[in-house]
Amino acid sequence: MDNPTIAAVATPIGRGGIGIIKISGEKALRIAATVFKSSSFARFKSHRLYHGYVVDPANGRRLDEVLLAIMKAPRSYTGEDVVEIQAHSGPVVLSSILELVLKNGARLAEPGEFTKRAYINGRIDLTQAEAVVDIINARTNKSLEIATAQLKGDMRRSIETIRGSLFDVFAEINAAIDFPDDVTEIVDIDTPIKTLQDKIIARLKELIERYENAHVLRDGLKLVVVGRPNVGKSSLMNRLLQKERAIVASMPGTTRDFIEEPLGIRGIPVIITDTAGLHETDDPVEVIGIKKTYEHTDLSDLVLFVVDASCRITEEDYKIYERISDRNLIIVINKSDLVDDKYKLDVPNSWINIPQVKISALYGQGLDRLKDLIAKISLGEHGFDTEHTIVPNLRHKIALERSLEAASSAVEGMQRRTPFELISIDIKEAIDSLEEITGVIANEDMLDRIFSRFCIGK
Repeated sequence: MDNPTIAAVATPIGRGGIGIIKISGEKALRIAATVFKSSSFARFKSHRLYHGYVVDPANGRRLDEVLLAIMKAPRSYTGEDVVEIQAHSGPVVLSSILELVLKNGARLAEPGEFTKRAYINGRIDLTQAEAVVDIINARTNKSLEIATAQLKGDMRRSIETIRGSLFDVFAEINAAIDFPDDVTEIVDIDTPIKTLQDKIIARLKELIERYENAHVLRDGLKLVVVGRPNVGKSSLMNRLLQKERAIVASMPGTTRDFIEEPLGIRGIPVIITDTAGLHETDDPVEVIGIKKTYEHTDLSDLVLFVVDASCRITEEDYKIYERISDRNLIIVINKSDLVDDKYKLDVPNSWINIPQVKISALYGQGLDRLKDLIAKISLGEHGFDTEHTIVPNLRHKIALERSLEAASSAVEGMQRRTPFELISIDIKEAIDSLEEITGVIANEDMLDRIFSRFCIGK
C-alpha cells in the first residue's frame, strides 16, 4: 500500500507568533534531519523539543529560527513518525519551509489526512475523528462539550455496549441454527426478545431521541427573521447580535437582500438571517429579495415571524403566514413599547397555538423571553441534559435508525416464530449498522465524505 510521507501547514493562514508545519510518515525524521540544523543534539529523541534553524541544504540559506518537536511512532497523533516545525507565522516563511519539506521527500497532505491516518492506524475510531472537526467548528461551550465527550470515546463506548448485547443474541440464535434438534434447550425465546427490547431497542431509541433534541448544539440552528416591511426585523437582529449589523431606517424596504450572522443563544450556535420585507411589489430588485427570503425560510429550522403591535394584523401579514405556516414558528410581537402592558394582539384562531412573545427591539424588552423560547423549541420538550453529552450526528442517526429497524424486525420475527436463519440476518444487519458508526465497517467513499470536511493540516 502506498503510504507516502505527508506535510502541511497546520495553523491558520496569516501573521502571528507561531506557525506550524506538520510532517507525518516514515520519511519524517529523515526530512527533518535534512532541513533542520542544530548543535544541541546528536540524534533525534522522541517527545523532545529542539532549538535550531531551517536551512536549505541546496544553498545553505537559512529560512527561519525554529523549534522542532519529534514524536516517534506509535506515540503520535497519526500513529506514524511525526515532526512539527514551530516557525514564526507568516505566509512567506511558512510557504518557504513547506516548499523545502516537499522538495525533500514529502507530498502535500489532503484535507483531514493526518486525522484519517490516525483512524486507519487505530489511534482513534471514526466517531473520534468526526469529533476533531466538531471541536474546531464549535461555536458555543455546549457544542464544545459534546465534541469533547465524543473525542474521549463516549459515543464509541455507548455503541459498543449495544453492539455487545447484539452479539450475545447473535450467538444464541446461531447456536440454535447449528443445533436444531436441541433448540428448545439452547434458546428460551423470551430471553433474546427481552435483551433486544431492553438493552438494544430502548437504547437505540434513546440515542436517536438525543439527536432529535440536541443536534442543533452541534450542527447549529438556522434562524430566519421574516415579516412585512418596517415591523422591526433589522432592529431585532441588531439587538440579538448586540451590534449594528443591519441598516435600520423609518422608511420601509431598507433591507433588499438577506444578511447572515453567527451568534450564540442559550448555548446554541445560531446562524440568524435578516430578510427583505415581504409585500406586493413591482420593483425587480425587491422581487428578487423576496424570492430569496422564501428560499431561506424553506431551509430554516425556526422562523421568527415579526408583526407590529401598534397596528392590527394586515392582509400582508396573513399572506406571509400562509406561505410559512408549515415551518417551526415563533410570532414575535414587536414595538410593544407603543402599547400598554395588558395589550394582547388580536390574532386569528389558526395562530392561537403558535408560540408568541412580546418584545421591544428598540429598548431591548422581552429579549430574554424570546431567547428562552428559541432554546426551548430548538432543544425539544426535554431540552439538553448536561449529564449526558452523547449526541449523535446525522450520519450516526441514520445508521442508528437502520440498526433499530433491523433489531425490531428480529423481535417481530421471534414473536412470529420465523426461522432462526432469517432472524440471524436481521441481527447481523443491526450489528453492521452500528459498526459503520465507529468505522469497524467503512468504505472509501464514506471516509472521503467525512474527511473532506476537514481543513488541510488536520
